[in-house]
Amino acid sequence: MAVKKSELYSSLWKSCDELRGGMDASQYKDYILDILFIKYVSDKYSNDPNAMVTIPRGENISEEDLKVAKIENKDITLKEILKGGSFEDMVYLKNKTFIGDGINVIFGNFQAANPDLSKGITFADFNDENKLGVGTDMVRRLSKLISIFQTTFDFSKNKIGGDDILGDAYEYLMRNFATESGKSKGQFYTPSEVSRILAKIIGVNAANANGKAVYDPTCGSGSLLLKVSDESNHQVALYGQEMDNATYSLAKMNMILHGVNDFEIEHGNTLSNPQFLSKDGGLQLFDYIVANPPFSTKSWMSSVDTDRDIFNRFNYGIPPEKNGDYAFLLHILASLKSTGKGAVILPHGVLFRGNAEAEIRKNLIQRGYIKGIIGLPANLFYGTGIPACIIVLDKEEAPNRQHIFMIDASKGFIKDGNKNRLREQDMHKIVDVFNNQIEVPKFSRLVNLEEIARNDFNLNIPRYVDNQEVEEIQDIAAHLFGGIPERDLIALSDYWDVYPSLKNHLFAPARVGYNDLKIAQAEIKSAIFSHSEFVAYNQQLDTFLQAWVFKHSPLLKALSAGFKPKDLIHQLSEDMLQAFSDKKLIDRYDIFQLLMNYWDDILQDDAYMIADEGWISDKDLIPQTLLINRYFLPEKTIIESLEAKREDILRQIEEIEEEQGAEDGVLESFKTDKNAINKKDADKHWKNLKKDGIKPDSIAEEQILAKYFQLIEEESKLKNELKTKQTLLNAAIVNKYNALTETEIKTLVVDDKWMTAIRNHIQGEMERISQRLTQGIRDLGERYGTALPTIATRVNEFENKVMEHFKAMGFGA
Repeated sequence: MAVKKSELYSSLWKSCDELRGGMDASQYKDYILDILFIKYVSDKYSNDPNAMVTIPRGENISEEDLKVAKIENKDITLKEILKGGSFEDMVYLKNKTFIGDGINVIFGNFQAANPDLSKGITFADFNDENKLGVGTDMVRRLSKLISIFQTTFDFSKNKIGGDDILGDAYEYLMRNFATESGKSKGQFYTPSEVSRILAKIIGVNAANANGKAVYDPTCGSGSLLLKVSDESNHQVALYGQEMDNATYSLAKMNMILHGVNDFEIEHGNTLSNPQFLSKDGGLQLFDYIVANPPFSTKSWMSSVDTDRDIFNRFNYGIPPEKNGDYAFLLHILASLKSTGKGAVILPHGVLFRGNAEAEIRKNLIQRGYIKGIIGLPANLFYGTGIPACIIVLDKEEAPNRQHIFMIDASKGFIKDGNKNRLREQDMHKIVDVFNNQIEVPKFSRLVNLEEIARNDFNLNIPRYVDNQEVEEIQDIAAHLFGGIPERDLIALSDYWDVYPSLKNHLFAPARVGYNDLKIAQAEIKSAIFSHSEFVAYNQQLDTFLQAWVFKHSPLLKALSAGFKPKDLIHQLSEDMLQAFSDKKLIDRYDIFQLLMNYWDDILQDDAYMIADEGWISDKDLIPQTLLINRYFLPEKTIIESLEAKREDILRQIEEIEEEQGAEDGVLESFKTDKNAINKKDADKHWKNLKKDGIKPDSIAEEQILAKYFQLIEEESKLKNELKTKQTLLNAAIVNKYNALTETEIKTLVVDDKWMTAIRNHIQGEMERISQRLTQGIRDLGERYGTALPTIATRVNEFENKVMEHFKAMGFGA
């Protein structure tokens, strides 16, 4: 049975629960990722003679083995007995008193067998009582942690259909670790959405990119480098340097976990001690560079001799002592080949701060090194809440550069907990607009260098891209004399382009520049929705959507085990973007996001299940509702009708009990201590009434009880009938699941599940677009529907009426 991606993620995060309490996320992430690492390499490489890692095998070890060994030789250690370095060796340690020390030995054995690969990697101390507990607490915690990985994960088939499931799970963990680590400890991770943008805009998929080198001078956990590798259609070599020792280890493990062979990760301070050097002692030059340096490093100069920098990084100026943003930018520029491309994330301040930074900025602009700037939303990053930007560098075209392309993407995001996050549509739009240099009002602009020079080389994006929403203007004349301003109707011109006669259907000229609404407020929606042009446009869109479904259904039904789910969603989403590119009123990126949301929620898990096991009759893939609606609709209808009847009877019974259980009610004497009706005693009383004969003063009581017990009897019969029919239906459903053909499964999944959901989502977006027009016209009608003199007259009339009432009551003159 395939493991859903969503279940894989939740299981990984569940493993973190075993460690919470004794340490924060920035610490327990090391334990989780270490176990993840050893589990992955054990599953992936244990039986591969050509593996990039060597997995030493040990033998089972028990408490008794250790006791005997110690009796025979007092100096013998656990390390001398436990020779293995695999996850299977860890399994043997479960519930043993020496489990913490044993795990440390296993990691040591692994490192000893892989000295080159594991050089510099530091694993966590699994025998740390301060973090993992003392005695049985440590044993329980680590045993359960190992059990979770043992029973949930099998990474021998990590890449289903070429998709890196482990890599995606790793990204999920890193995002959550960074979220929980807090402001000061989340800098080891660059949000994957931002990493993907950098990877897509530096040109790594150019025709001549094969065999090129990609460098990150502040690589953290290596996520940026890996995103470039993922986005590239070519083989690229990855180089990274990281100052923090624990994060450096993480980056090396990350490369192995993602199956990267051609990489070099070095440890050290990039500014004071760069590790990648040329044969002549200068900086090694790279084809592509991506980076997310620590923002505004205050002590960068303490170990850098800027006056005698042998790497010639500060030829365009020396950054201020207490702010190292430009120090990293200049290092990146100096590390690029003459044809190199780069993208670096920096705080917005680098665009406009003065003094030394202004001089550096001016020099870089005049030499044409800056190709573009992308302003990002605030609160995206885990180490800070301030807004950042991406500065895109391009040395190759620098001599001929006359413009800088600017994007203000600060408003495109969703809230995700206490952080903001870029959506798929936000990323796609940024990449499309930047790579194609498309000018979009209030979003992007190609800015001439002459204009930038007139602004003293200030690159603050709002100077060049105005993203402010149009302010709602209150028209004084309209308030005084009535009528809706023509200006407000022109603002709805996108709608009038699609529905050319609708405007005249809704509005009539009042005077020059003003219009009257011809339709009553309550009738606006029906007037719009019933208009022939509105109906025709919606039918056109529906026909178009049906054609999209008709085109892609065969593609989906042709899927088979081993296909690549990520290739599938890429094709579907790009086709969706292209299909809606020329549709008026509809933002194609909104439609694209609807599809990506459905992919995340449902389609992704289904796709990976099919990629792993083919088209199977599984309730996760085919919910019962789909099966019932297609094959058992008559039975479902009958059951729903019986349920509705039963609900109605139960409501009537409840009403009688509510009314007659009160004081002086027929059922009052049969209420229990819990304020419920004792139906057994009431039934006995009812039978005695009938047995003794109904007396005149008990006729009303008899009628109430007769109705009450008639309803109870009917409800009981319906309950039994429902139970019988539901049992029969359940049996029929089980039989049908077992008898489903592959063709039937494809129809249920593709037609009834996927395509129906996608169509419903898109039609819902069309409905929202129509509702915006309706609401906009209603707002105009309410704003200007009654002129100020009319309001004043009515107020005066009401005031006079109130005064008359006061006089009638004896108040006033």
